[in-house]
Amino acid sequence: MTESQEQQAIIHWQKLQRQPPRRAIGMITKITVDGEPVGKGRPRFCRRGDYVQTYTPIKTQVYESRIKAAYLLVGHVMQGPVKICITAYYQIPKSVSKAKRQDMLDGKILPQKKPDVDNVAKIVLDALNQVAYQDDKQVAELHVYRYYSDTPRVEIEIEEMERSA
Repeated sequence: MTESQEQQAIIHWQKLQRQPPRRAIGMITKITVDGEPVGKGRPRFCRRGDYVQTYTPIKTQVYESRIKAAYLLVGHVMQGPVKICITAYYQIPKSVSKAKRQDMLDGKILPQKKPDVDNVAKIVLDALNQVAYQDDKQVAELHVYRYYSDTPRVEIEIEEMERSA
């Protein structure tokens, strides 16, 4: 995502903040973040004199901002419970045979490498907090899948669910 697209997303978000919330129960918002999936990085600590400062790794901050910017271009803040489906597509290693490569593309061989599925989910949920939903406690259903592909990416589908009476 280019810098101008990120600026457009921010302007779009500011306009949405001034509008009353839209109700579109059952509508699915889909976004795609291109590139190899990134997991949530552990917080880092450093000493500043007598104090210890906590910070989030730059790689995590950058990836979270890419997710936010992609969502801001197409989505709105959802008010009720939400269902999220995350599909992470990993790059196929160049060293695999053609037969094994085809098995990976067909889903017969699934990724068993970093980042872990829970870290991919965590970075997506944290990035969408206050953007797609007011708080991550609204996430009522979560599905995370991992596959191999020629084009590494993360696809995210968010659906506002019907509220129970």
